[in-house]
Amino acid sequence: MFEQLSRLDPDPILGMLAAYRADPRAHKIDLGVGVYQDELGRTPIMRAVSDAERHLLVTETTKTYQGIAGDPVFNERLLALLLGASHRVIGEDRVRGVQTPGGCGALRIGAELIQRARRAAKVWVSTPTWANHIPLIGGAGLQLAEYPYFDAASGGIDFDAMMDTLSRVGPGDLVLLHGCCHNPTGADLDLGQWRAVTELALKNGFTPYIDVAYQGLADGVDADVAGVRHMLSAVPEAVVASSCSKNFGLYRERVGAVYFITATRAQADAVQTQAMAAARQIYSMPPAHGAAIVSTILGDATLRADWLEELGEVRGRINAMRTLLAARLAGNAAGKDFSFITRQKGMFSYFGITPQQVTRLREEFAVYMMESTRINLAGITPANIDSLASAVHAVLEPAA
Repeated sequence: MFEQLSRLDPDPILGMLAAYRADPRAHKIDLGVGVYQDELGRTPIMRAVSDAERHLLVTETTKTYQGIAGDPVFNERLLALLLGASHRVIGEDRVRGVQTPGGCGALRIGAELIQRARRAAKVWVSTPTWANHIPLIGGAGLQLAEYPYFDAASGGIDFDAMMDTLSRVGPGDLVLLHGCCHNPTGADLDLGQWRAVTELALKNGFTPYIDVAYQGLADGVDADVAGVRHMLSAVPEAVVASSCSKNFGLYRERVGAVYFITATRAQADAVQTQAMAAARQIYSMPPAHGAAIVSTILGDATLRADWLEELGEVRGRINAMRTLLAARLAGNAAGKDFSFITRQKGMFSYFGITPQQVTRLREEFAVYMMESTRINLAGITPANIDSLASAVHAVLEPAA
C-alpha cells in the first residue's frame, strides 16, 4: 500500500529553518521564524501564563475529558475578549463557539461547517494570504478563489482592486479576512475600509470568514479588532477563527476557538451541534491545559492586567524594530523607500526585494528570509540590526 506514496518536498518554512540551523556562521540572522522572539532570541513563557499554571497545579483535580465543545468558560471569556462583553451578537444570543486545537483547528472546523451548509460555497482569500489557509480550507472540500490585496509599490493595500473583485462576490460565498496583523504582508485594513467591506457584504450577501490570530500585537487588544467588531455587529452571519498562540505565547499548547454568528438563536443552536459533530469526526475533543491557562488569566483581574502589560511590551518591541529598521535602511543606493515598514502591523512585513537579493542575503550575509520576502520583525534585535542593515544596503547596490 504505502509504496504508492511519493516523498513530498519539505514545507518551505521548515526547509528554511533547517538550512538556518545547519549554517555554522555565528552572525546568522533568522527573519523567517513564525513566532515571537525577545531581544535574546528566546520565545519566553509569559509571566501571567506561568502564574496561571502554578495556580492550576494546585487547584486542578482531574484530567478527564472536558467535552467536544471544550471548556464553556474559556469559550465565553475568549469571545468577550474578541468582541467585547456587551457586543450586539452576544446580547442577542446569536453566537456559538467551540474550543479547537489552535487557530488551525478553528479554521478547519469553520470550513467543515461551511461545506456542510453549502457544498458549492467558494471561499475568497487575499493575494497573498497565509499559506496554510489554502490546505486547511481546501482540504475540507471547498473551492478557493483570490481577490487582489497587497500593493507591492506602496507596501499597503490595493483597496480599489480588492473592492472591485469583491463587488462580484455574491450570496453563498465567503470572503476570508485577516482580523489584524495580516500574515504575510503586515498590511491591515483601516476602520474606514472595514466599514466599506461591511457595507459591500450587506449589499451583495457574501459571508465574512475572519481569521483573528494576532489580537493585541498591532495597536492593542481592542483597537486591533475594532473593524471586526463593527462588521460583526452589522452582518447576519459570519465565521470567526481565534487563536491564542501568539498573544498568549502558547504555541505548543494549541489553544483556539471558532465562533459562528447566525441570524437567529435557533440557527446558532443548530450550528453548534454541527460543529461538535465535525470536531468529533476529526479530533474528538480539544486539549484542555492551554485553554485552562487562558481562561484563568482572563478571569483574574491581576493576571489579566499583567498579561496586558507584557503583551504591550511585546507589541512595543515589534513596533520599535519596525521604526529602527526603516530608519537604518533609509538612504540606500537603490533609492528604495522602506518607510512602508512603519505603517504595517504585527510581526510580519513584505520586504519587497528581488529573489536574487534574497539569495544573496542568505548566501553572502547569512540573513534568512522567505523567498516571498516575508520577514518577522521579532527576528531583529539591537544586537543584529547593524549587520542586517549593512547586508541589505550591500545587496541593493547597483551592479557595477
